[in-house]
Formats: sequence, structure tokens, C-alpha cells
Amino acid sequence: MSLNTRPLVIGHRGASGYRPEHTRDAYNLAFTLGADAVEPDIVATRDGVLVLRHENEISGTTNVADHPEFADRRTSKTIDGEAITGWFTEDFTWEELSSLRARERLPEVRQASTTHNDGSPILRLSDLLQIVDEHPEAQRRQLQIVAEIKHASYFDSIGLPLDELFARDVSGWATADNMIIESFEQSVLHRIRDRGVPGKLVFLLESSGAPSDLIAKFGARARSYAEHLSDEGLAQLALEVDGISVDKKMLMVKDLTGNLTGTNDLVNRAHAAGLLVFCWTLRAENRFLPKNLRLSKLPEQHGDWMAEFRTIMDSGVDGVFADQPDLAVAARG
Repeated sequence: MSLNTRPLVIGHRGASGYRPEHTRDAYNLAFTLGADAVEPDIVATRDGVLVLRHENEISGTTNVADHPEFADRRTSKTIDGEAITGWFTEDFTWEELSSLRARERLPEVRQASTTHNDGSPILRLSDLLQIVDEHPEAQRRQLQIVAEIKHASYFDSIGLPLDELFARDVSGWATADNMIIESFEQSVLHRIRDRGVPGKLVFLLESSGAPSDLIAKFGARARSYAEHLSDEGLAQLALEVDGISVDKKMLMVKDLTGNLTGTNDLVNRAHAAGLLVFCWTLRAENRFLPKNLRLSKLPEQHGDWMAEFRTIMDSGVDGVFADQPDLAVAARG
């Protein structure tokens, strides 16, 4: 399997290296800078509106803490086995959330982006569909969405079935050419396909642990991410999904001092099984680069991103998620 442009450059939450993530400015800039697609993270409000946030806990990406009328919404929850304290989208109506403004999630690294804090409202999935349709680049080339469905089992447990809500929002918009759907939980991908939503299905995998939906169902007997990535596991996945998406570190080979020396055979093995392979996340700053590609001790400065990006792309991946999509386009070129 292959894509028309290899690798596909996906603006990670928009052009999140330059603007607060999941904002209109971030998405528009990503396409302007040459991204083939953008990636929204999808969660739900109390009244069933799908909104775009990295997590359903929003204290780090909005100004919710500055709203005294919402002070009593701060609470603690366990999401996919992790105890979290903050404000959660499912405790707000869309009307309430629409009063909040977005903030830079990594202010210590992306200080320039913080100048755009509090300037953009939270977006709904329906807003992003309109952004894609209306962007000038849509007149010149096919623009795509890579939609990540977040915490589906959790939302289902509180009466907010993300598969049903997603199918509702993209009905009549999604096609096999403009939509890729991804999740760390295969079960929600299958339910979305069963609802007739077109597009490729991509299973997200971590470097350790097991999928939360399998843990909920099987406990300690849940099939681990590592088992999914064995040759047998990849062959089984090829019967169930169109592709996999992994942390870039899962493709890297490093020496004992942390220097990047190349990539492993995961992409080739997955391709042999008939799967597309995506990886996340390409970022230019020293903080996110292997030791030998950092050009200074300042974590916020750009390092030798070109060397890392090209090493990853030379592995044969079909798509890369990038915070600075223009740099990924340059590396691909």
C-alpha cells in the first residue's frame, strides 16, 4: 500500500510549532506551509459536541483556570488508568467551552507561540471541516484530515460514544481520499467503519504497555503493543486496519551514548505485512532531537532537524506528523 505523496506530511495539531495547537491559525498555517493533512485530537463536551483538544483535560491548553465561574469544575479523574486533576471537556457544554481561549501547550520551548495566547477560541470538529473546505490550497490539491479519536472507552463509559458522534459530524464530508482515522484503541476504529465512515484506519501504538480498551476487557491478559508489532501481530493487524502509527523512537537505532545511527526494520516488516506506517512526532527543537543532533545546550533552539527528519523518511514511512510542517516538506523534497 502506498500514498500519492510519500511520506505524507501531516501538520501535528496544525502547525503547532508556530501557533497554539488546534486553533484556526494553526490549521490554516499548516496547509499554507505545505502540509498534506492536519491532525485533530477529538474529545467530547457534556452535550455531545466534538471539540479539538490534545486531551479532555484542558488546563494546559486553555485559559480555563482564569475563569472564576468554572473554578468548581476542577476535579480529579482516572482516565485510561492515569489519575489526572484539572478541568475536563465532558464537564462543560459547548456554549461554556466556547468562552475559553487557547494557549501554547509548551511555553518553555515555544515562547514565540505564547504571543498568540488567548487569541483563539476552541474549535469543533465541524469547524475544521469548514477550514479544510475553504482553505485556498484546497483549490490546488487534495487536503486531508487525520482524525485521532481520544479515550474512546472512557467516553463510552460516560454515555458519550465517540464513534457515533464522529460518524454524525463527518457524514457527507468524509471520503476515502480525504479522511484517515486513528486511535490507540482498535475497537473504536472498527465501530466507526461499521457505521459506514470512509477512510483509512490507523492503529496507534506506544513503545510499552497495552491498549486501554484491551486492558479494560482482558486485564493483565491484554495483548501488549509489543505483541502487536511482532511478525505474527503485524499479519493479524493487516486483516483489521490499514496502517499503524508509532513513536519515532520506535524506528530509531541509537548507540549507547544516545546518538542516532539509523533506523530498524519495523517499516519494512509492516510493509511486508501490507500495512501503511506513520510516525510521530518530528520536531525541530534541540529538546526533541537525539543527542548528536542537538546544536546547542538551549532546548528551545533548532538543532540538526534535517538529519533526523531525513533519517526517519529514508526508512520508507508513509506519513510523518510534524509540528513544523514546512521543515518536513523541505526534508522530503
